[in-house]
Amino acid sequence: MPASALSTATRAPGAWIVGASSGIGRATAERLARDGYVVAVSGRRTALLDEVVEAITAQGGRAHAVPVDVTDAASVEAAHARVAAALDGPLELLVCSAGTNVPGRWWSDLTPAGFDQVVDTNLNAVTRCVLTVLPGFRRAGFGQVVVVSSWAGWQYMSAAGAAYGSSKTALGALVQSLNDQEGRSGIRATHLCPGEVVTDILRTRPVPPPEDEMARMLDADDVAEAVSWLAGLRAKVCVNELVLTPVHNRMYVDTSAYPPRET
Repeated sequence: MPASALSTATRAPGAWIVGASSGIGRATAERLARDGYVVAVSGRRTALLDEVVEAITAQGGRAHAVPVDVTDAASVEAAHARVAAALDGPLELLVCSAGTNVPGRWWSDLTPAGFDQVVDTNLNAVTRCVLTVLPGFRRAGFGQVVVVSSWAGWQYMSAAGAAYGSSKTALGALVQSLNDQEGRSGIRATHLCPGEVVTDILRTRPVPPPEDEMARMLDADDVAEAVSWLAGLRAKVCVNELVLTPVHNRMYVDTSAYPPRET
């Protein structure tokens, strides 16, 4: 159940999941709805957001679809206003799960436009979303931000590429700054770093992993369970960083999975 003392039986707390149309974001929205949150699901693909809402309501949960373009500050601000209006209780939790990468990851293939695209979605968009929720969190004296990052945000990972690795690593510093400056207002943040997860973005690698390797990786529900656990901790507890990997972690057991250059 939600950790905040603000939660009541009549006014269910709200969670805003950005990047909720598929993958980790969708699984997290569905899990948090089962935990008792009213969830607002955001992303660019409206039809997929509607599918998420239908799936949640079919299971007895409550959800609202709020389309957003996280690369546009005005769109993020408008989406936040819609989220706040749709909820019948306080917005207590922001989960930032939108992410992207590009096929051209080696320096010889990387373009300035590709680098900018990845950083804008993976890093700048998180900042935009966090800035919209902080005033309300401060007034309430409680709020939680979970930033879905990556193993590549915790430890260098060659296959991730320069843009992805740089953007995800920077999220660690962003989360630390939140806990430093906003913890005194009752706000907590977690840099959540999953290892390999079977999602659409995994298949954008220049050489996607073979199916038998993907079968041993984390799936979106594994990460959603971690977010649920984080949200359920008592309000005084902050998990600053959490690294989650498959038991069969290819970064450890099979270095051949990451050759010097994928072609």
